[in-house]
Amino acid sequence: MPSLSTLVDNFNDNVIGPDWGDSYGGATETGGQARVPCVAGGFASYQTGASWTFAGATVFLKLAAVPAASGGSDVSCNMHVTSPTPGTSIGFHYNAVTGMLRIESNIGFWDDNAIEIAYSSTTHRWLRLREDAGTVYWDTSPDGTTWTNRRTATTPAWVVDAAEQCRLDLWAHRDTGTTDYAAYDNVNTLADGAVWTGTADLTATTALTAAPAVSAHAVSDLAAGSTLAAAPTLSARAAADLTAEAALVADAASSPIPEVAAMSAGEQHLLIEQGSTFMQTYTVVEPADWTWDGWTARAQIRSAPADSGELLLDLTPYLTVLGPAVRLAIPAAQTQTLTRNGVWDLEMVTGTTVVRILQGRVTTSLEVTR
Repeated sequence: MPSLSTLVDNFNDNVIGPDWGDSYGGATETGGQARVPCVAGGFASYQTGASWTFAGATVFLKLAAVPAASGGSDVSCNMHVTSPTPGTSIGFHYNAVTGMLRIESNIGFWDDNAIEIAYSSTTHRWLRLREDAGTVYWDTSPDGTTWTNRRTATTPAWVVDAAEQCRLDLWAHRDTGTTDYAAYDNVNTLADGAVWTGTADLTATTALTAAPAVSAHAVSDLAAGSTLAAAPTLSARAAADLTAEAALVADAASSPIPEVAAMSAGEQHLLIEQGSTFMQTYTVVEPADWTWDGWTARAQIRSAPADSGELLLDLTPYLTVLGPAVRLAIPAAQTQTLTRNGVWDLEMVTGTTVVRILQGRVTTSLEVTR
């Protein structure tokens, strides 16, 4: 089952997706948020199934709204990664009565070494849990980009032992008082556009097509008794389809940047068999005379996007530009070093122009024969 790093949802389709199939207590997807009721005498949760791995993973989100005390003496909202053992979990606990954010690694629903800080809806708006090489990190951020570490601790044994049995649990509770809710948003993404997940049969060669349309207009100053001098300005608009697992849609102007810069990255997931040679080729088929000559290709596999992700494998040395194609050929000795899942992207660079052409998840199939 997948790493929690690959769980991505911005809750913009107003439907509880299949990844959150264990939600209960009246949780809904409303207004572009995961909303969890905070009802007197009850518990509720927006919750995944117990089928995820936290080891080597990063999961972050925006705490969009917290419940108010409103007459209760035990009112909270929580972000926890939980083990199969009830009460054993790692996460954040916001106490609406005290206004404190508790940073905890629970056994039996409690952590004697937990750290509490005064909660700020600005400073602590984003929460992040990550595990890396035997250490768990609790981080907060005002914007989802600049993070402050609040606690580190040795990874509990259950994180490794319970691989493929963890869940992300976004829950809320109140004992008494006025009903309200906690709201969560942007799990592992900063984007507020629609997030779609799909499947497709992949082929070794991916075709990238583009049909540019060029228009020109003239601009000049006209003075009495003078001739009219015009300097044409070219603009390009391109639309393209990536025949892999995603469609690229573009509507952007560029001059003199190449038309491919107007395209969004396509989505292509990699399945890499540990200890085996991996090869795929990605080819631009239109325009017919397109070439990547003069461009440099670069790519990486990381445990999570951006600086928060550990570099698992630098793919750049194994990329070759072949006219309109880019070939990725990873030797078996390098795939042998991959031991967990991650994410990747492929970028093309010329001068100051950078075009991301592909991105997606990386699933590692662990080797049996040694």
